[in-house]
Amino acid sequence: MSTQTRQRVSLLDLGRGALGIVPDLPLLAREAPGLLFRKPTAKNSIGLVFQNAAARHPQRPFLRGEGPGGEVRTVTYGEANAIVNRYAHVLTSLGVERGDVVGVMARNGIDNLLLQLATVKLGAIAGLLNYHQRGDVLAHSLGILSARALVVEESCAEGLATAGGAAQQQHVMTFAELAEAAGTADDSDPASCAQTVAHEKAFYIFTSGTTGLPKASVMSHYRWLKSYSGLGALGVRLKPGDTMYCPLPLYHNNAVTVALSSVLVSGASMAIAPKFTASRFWDECIRYDATAFVYIGELCRYLLAQPAKRVDGEHGIRVIVGNGLRADIWAQFQQRFGIGRIAEFYGASECNIAFINAYNVDQTAGTCPLPYAVVAYDTETGVATRDTGGRLRKVKRGEVGLLIAKVTARTPFDGYTDEAATEAKLLRDGFKDGDVWFNTGDLVRHQGLTHVAFVDRLGDTFRWKGENVATTEVESALAELPGIAETTVYGVAVPGTDGKAGMAAVVLVEGSSVDGSGWAAALGSSLPPYAVPLFLRITDSLEHTSTFKSRKVELRDAGFEHAGDDPVFVLTDAERGYVPYYEGYAANVAAGSYPRL
Repeated sequence: MSTQTRQRVSLLDLGRGALGIVPDLPLLAREAPGLLFRKPTAKNSIGLVFQNAAARHPQRPFLRGEGPGGEVRTVTYGEANAIVNRYAHVLTSLGVERGDVVGVMARNGIDNLLLQLATVKLGAIAGLLNYHQRGDVLAHSLGILSARALVVEESCAEGLATAGGAAQQQHVMTFAELAEAAGTADDSDPASCAQTVAHEKAFYIFTSGTTGLPKASVMSHYRWLKSYSGLGALGVRLKPGDTMYCPLPLYHNNAVTVALSSVLVSGASMAIAPKFTASRFWDECIRYDATAFVYIGELCRYLLAQPAKRVDGEHGIRVIVGNGLRADIWAQFQQRFGIGRIAEFYGASECNIAFINAYNVDQTAGTCPLPYAVVAYDTETGVATRDTGGRLRKVKRGEVGLLIAKVTARTPFDGYTDEAATEAKLLRDGFKDGDVWFNTGDLVRHQGLTHVAFVDRLGDTFRWKGENVATTEVESALAELPGIAETTVYGVAVPGTDGKAGMAAVVLVEGSSVDGSGWAAALGSSLPPYAVPLFLRITDSLEHTSTFKSRKVELRDAGFEHAGDDPVFVLTDAERGYVPYYEGYAANVAAGSYPRL
């Protein structure tokens, strides 16, 4: 198969894929119709789905993870529901009510997910903090949540303290304190669980936007249930004996929505890895008896970069689900590791629709039965273009365009906690008066037959390490460094990687020089690891005219290899920091060797 992105999807592709769906027809018949016919006004929720699953098969394994002594800890559905209920009653004793926010700041573990389930069973909202956040950024996120209670894992306490006064204002409970209080708490199902309505909020999932500070995207029970029916039942189609291995952080939408819904819809189990480790990934899959895993594209590249070894073919993985697996490694990854089915999908924390590769077609993000369009856009500004009549124009099959999703009562846009940010993502009167469309900000290839392939991300946000990086946030951090007069930040492609790595064009204060180790240390303490720029281009001046955006486009297009006479520095490790660019650096990044802060 060519490494070029598949241009089109044919009826023959779908016919072949349909044969593979036949064994899963009972699951599809039972759960998939909810994708189209579920009502946002129904009394249904994530907590109720879990509670009902626990009632149906209480003895079946639900969660596997790291035990206190390093052993594999297994919790059945029945045991999990009892713990979740005890946690819920503890939260109630803290004053948490339906509609309140419970902040969660914790690394991966079974109790983290159980706490999230306890929160949503109460009809409250789980605010999933990225534990990499520090300082003003974390303080901003805490302010957005206005949490009734904040439950913090002990290992995250130091990071929380960097938020200063914002941290001191929180009503904090540690996981140890939660567990102690839960020891004597009631384990009956909270009555509020059955009363929660689907359109109510379930999660706040933080995503970086062009404002430079995190935005809390809203995940309603209704949209999560759409994933349950669409991604879980139609796309992934696990069996009761399957185990989904999750190496992604539990503040990530792929973990709490994609993986969890896929597990619950089939009554399967979920193995939670403390963190992703490329060198031991397949050993861990074997250890947890995993038959599936959830991914982001970069994870797959790191696995491919590992030396070939016998364990590559000794695991039991048969299906994987995730997003960002690119055309250039799709076939190689599938063949080397013997993956039977790749359920690639397209979606975002705030997006009101999703695509899923239900038919096992290579190099596609799959199909979506909900209303969307792929439209023409301005390559300089990224803005959707309109014809002389003021209407959007759809691109032809095989072409690349901007993906937009229609906002309706059945496909609502839940938006953000910030109303202005919500409105900024909407396109009105797109094809007729009164219609409303959500602008995903993503470029896709229109492959036909309701299929698309992801191409790139537009605007001042780029994606790296599975996270959205806001350029203005990074620019603010750089502006605080001694010796820097001006800077602009953008994402650049690095061969062999997914997404865009951060690069900054920097103008130095007269008489100053690059402080490689000092700058790296400062950026490492003020930014999440994924947001620290890998490349610094030292330049004499930056434009500040009305053409500034096109200048930024030129910088981005030049990347790190075509900087002309401007010296380029690259990020290595904590000791050396930024050093002059050298041959082989990009290959190190692709292999996951650098940077290490």
